[in-house]
Amino acid sequence: MRVVVLVKSIPDPSGEVKLGPDFLVERDGEGALDPGDEFPIEAALSIAQTDDGEVTVVSMGPPQAASAIRRALAMGAHDAVLVTDDALRGADALATARVLSAAVARSSFDLVLAGVESTDGSTGTVPMAVAELLGVPSATFARKVEVVGGVARIERQTEAGYDIVECPLPLLVTVTASAAEPRFPTLKGIMSARQKPVVELSLADIELSLSDVAPTQRVTNVEPGPERGGGEVIGADADAAARIADLLAEAKVL
Repeated sequence: MRVVVLVKSIPDPSGEVKLGPDFLVERDGEGALDPGDEFPIEAALSIAQTDDGEVTVVSMGPPQAASAIRRALAMGAHDAVLVTDDALRGADALATARVLSAAVARSSFDLVLAGVESTDGSTGTVPMAVAELLGVPSATFARKVEVVGGVARIERQTEAGYDIVECPLPLLVTVTASAAEPRFPTLKGIMSARQKPVVELSLADIELSLSDVAPTQRVTNVEPGPERGGGEVIGADADAAARIADLLAEAKVL
């Protein structure tokens, strides 16, 4: 079984995110693996161990994103693919999905796993767009993924608990942060990650043109969000209940 995990390199979560004059995030630093991607990586490794499979991580980003990919390899992934091209700076969610799906489709696969959304972009739309472009079904918000007899069984997290969803392979599944706790890379894993292959591809390698990845959205201005004002203190008088009801109605809770 071949399991593919979509991962992303993001700016250092402990640092300050900086925007360039074009209002795009500066990604000159080494960056880090998106913490949300560790959960689908863990799920993929567990499935691969059960079914004697292999895990490939696929990413898009600048060349320095390879350092973030190395963490996935240190966790146990077998190899990696990084699509990097200067033309991809400023790519929106649709362009990203086109690149990732083209990279995944270069080889056969049984299962594609991804996080629910990236920490920096937070659109939550890329995985489903990738599934559509690959022509496979998608199952979302999985807290647990198992594969038995060519069928994936997913515990889909809901507000009331979870639903059981079953779907034949191949398919794409998004995995939540409530899934199994990701393993921590060991020293042996970190050392072996240096020897594992990371294939770097350009747009031409995945047979996409500049028009295929031209962004349809762009940021034209960025302003600081309004400061949070003080709350309203409601005294314990005869009008308190009515005032609380009014506030809840304004918040559209009632």
